[in-house]
Amino acid sequence: MLEKIEKYARENRVPIMLPDGIDYLCSYIKSHNVKKILEIGSAIGYSAIRMALVDDEIKVTTIEKDEIRYNEAVKNIHEFNLDDRINIIFGDALNTDINGIYDLIFIDASKGNNINFFKKYSANLAKYGIIITDNLFFHGLVQDETLIKTKNQRGIVRKIKDFITFLDENEEFITEYIAVGDGIAISKRK
Repeated sequence: MLEKIEKYARENRVPIMLPDGIDYLCSYIKSHNVKKILEIGSAIGYSAIRMALVDDEIKVTTIEKDEIRYNEAVKNIHEFNLDDRINIIFGDALNTDINGIYDLIFIDASKGNNINFFKKYSANLAKYGIIITDNLFFHGLVQDETLIKTKNQRGIVRKIKDFITFLDENEEFITEYIAVGDGIAISKRK
């Protein structure tokens, strides 16, 4: 059934984590005994499902603002019988209030809002929790700006670089960058 979601993502140009990135994330969740996860950016539910499948005790809350992707995610979560462990919220993560405390916050949404997501949801992070952010390479454009072809890409690259600077200069968190998938950051409180 995962292959069906991957195929849908390819055919409909829905961005999901690259295979080595999602494998790394799931391995990290397992090795660090993560049980409560907040995901910013559900898309079609692929990463929420993959994370929930790591362990039967894992609970995921995930937020998606695109109605078509949200409906597809609801369908996919239901097909995996994970409705009781994945709570999907339809809405803009910047305007959604979450009250829970999470072991892991996974940011995989609008790249231009990474700083805003990080600031807003770090209050929901458990004392020894982690924030993982995906897509810091942005298909290699962050490392090699000569590959940029559009004004939109240039804007996204600038915002990702601003986010990396924000992480590097953050006085509360220390961040490690991992070159898997499309580049991820792992941020922990100092």
